Amino acid sequence: MDGSTIAQFVPLILIFAIMYFLLIRPQQKKMKEHQKMVEGLRRGDVIVTQGGLIGKVLKVKENNELDVELGEGVKVRVVQSTVAQVMSKTEPAANS
Repeated sequence: MDGSTIAQFVPLILIFAIMYFLLIRPQQKKMKEHQKMVEGLRRGDVIVTQGGLIGKVLKVKENNELDVELGEGVKVRVVQSTVAQVMSKTEPAANS
């Protein structure tokens, strides 16, 4: 391999590096933050689902489901991964 062959690969390597730092890495960071948020859900949190529903978490179930109250007497089951945002977080119970 001579210098001209290596020089042909330099732009390709630079493009991959730019794509990694501008696209792939931020997306991975966002996914980790979302996963951490979903794992931290607890009873009493007010959440927004990806469908735009706002409700209060009544119960966190074992199989990645939540019981959510949307209104008085309106309860639904929601898959945890569809939670888009936590609007208000409840404080963890104090261990006394």
